[in-house]
Amino acid sequence: MSRTWWRGAAIYQVYLRSFADGNGDGCGDLAGLRSRLGYLKELGIDAVWLNPWYPSPMADGGYDVADYRDIEPVFGTLPEAEKFIAEAHDHGIRVIIDVVPNHSSTASAWFEEALVDRKARERFWFRDEPNDWSSIFGGPAWTQVPDGQWYLHLFAPEQPDLNWDNPEVHQEFEDVLRFWFDRGVDGFRIDSAALLFKSATGYEDLDDVHDVYRRWREIADEYGERILIGEVWLPDQERFARYLRPDELHTAFNFDFLSCPWRPAELRRVIDLTLSTHLPIGAPPTWVLSNHDVTRPVTRYGRADTAFEHGGRLHGSPSDLELGRRRARAAALLAMALPGCVYVYQGEELGLPEVEDLPDDARQDPMYARSDGANPGRDGCRVPLPWTGGEPPYGFGGPRPWLPQPEGWHGLTAQAQLADPGSMLNLYRSALRLRRDLLGDGTLSWLPSGDDVLAFGRDSGLICVSNLGAVPVPLPPGEVLLASGPLEGAALPPDTTAWLASPE
Repeated sequence: MSRTWWRGAAIYQVYLRSFADGNGDGCGDLAGLRSRLGYLKELGIDAVWLNPWYPSPMADGGYDVADYRDIEPVFGTLPEAEKFIAEAHDHGIRVIIDVVPNHSSTASAWFEEALVDRKARERFWFRDEPNDWSSIFGGPAWTQVPDGQWYLHLFAPEQPDLNWDNPEVHQEFEDVLRFWFDRGVDGFRIDSAALLFKSATGYEDLDDVHDVYRRWREIADEYGERILIGEVWLPDQERFARYLRPDELHTAFNFDFLSCPWRPAELRRVIDLTLSTHLPIGAPPTWVLSNHDVTRPVTRYGRADTAFEHGGRLHGSPSDLELGRRRARAAALLAMALPGCVYVYQGEELGLPEVEDLPDDARQDPMYARSDGANPGRDGCRVPLPWTGGEPPYGFGGPRPWLPQPEGWHGLTAQAQLADPGSMLNLYRSALRLRRDLLGDGTLSWLPSGDDVLAFGRDSGLICVSNLGAVPVPLPPGEVLLASGPLEGAALPPDTTAWLASPE
């Protein structure tokens, strides 16, 4: 681990609703998460990042926050959250939570006040006439209230956008940061970080947003060793890098890498671009294969088109899950070997596929409803985890999880995989243990290789070789420490990654 924990950390994303159910109501909760801290410790991660755990009507899976200083009762209580933070720290695991500054909830005290007091509407974007903006979730971005005015929501109608031109909004979120830092939280992942400010012509990446994050950085630095992580989707790398200047955010998600197809030239281009963007500003890159919003890698990498894009265009496309699983294993070792920090989305370590055949009446993502079913939404990557047993609910808890699990997941449970030395779970456990000693923060040096091969050396002497071609390739000299699949003597098969100790 590097001198500053977050520069080389392995961070595990917990979608709390689908992780583990401790009280048997079919919904994941803090009790379930606390009961699985030993699993996370043995996995070898350094921190967990939790999606929103605040009180919410769940119109968008908790991203419609009604109260930023409490816990959703379905998940537990504030004292239980404090107990979880302490217990995670006892296990050597840091805790990062979501903060959602772009929008709130129609169930929040502020919005309810705004419906009866026009002065309180200055905290939101109320107008007498809407413009032509569309919601990111589909449909118009404006909803009318009974007295005739309209309010802006870039996402679902239940998520009114906050007005960051109002000093009250600034003060509110500065207080929220302190509230959770005081309770031991180690950092925040900032949802929709580039969308806060609005102008007459647009809302993404306006310059005023940087002043917000400079102030937030001052607050984080007061507490020491705390981290701010941005969800920043920007195609312009120069503008993306501005969020990572030394007085702003510590890191931001690397969506170019997440979306990149399984093709060597494109992966190398994205890796080089990422490193060249981060190096001049001294920020560590992040490497992400999946999260709660995207198609799971096993399904994506088994398709003819292995790229990811929002909108569900590829939903239901044929997928060779055996091929996808082989490539997902190789991609995991590639991502973990790159310099910086790596994120693992829950279930990725189990090799779970996307659940694409959910019944329509079970889908809960507003993307599905607001597109009249044209976009299947993100529920398929949020299906509750399988822990034990041969049939649903696979030890998740309760007789019926909030989203149905497939019948054929008995071989993918954590229990089954722990007993299989060649499983995806044991690959992740081995890789994360080696990564802690040999990888993380630092630099890489590309090594000579063929067009279909990515090969590089790391500061520690570890060599990573990924074969994305159709035929086996010779491995360089060195002791093989770990491989994503069986080797063919001294050759690396297609869609396989190996880590070697340099002989020098």
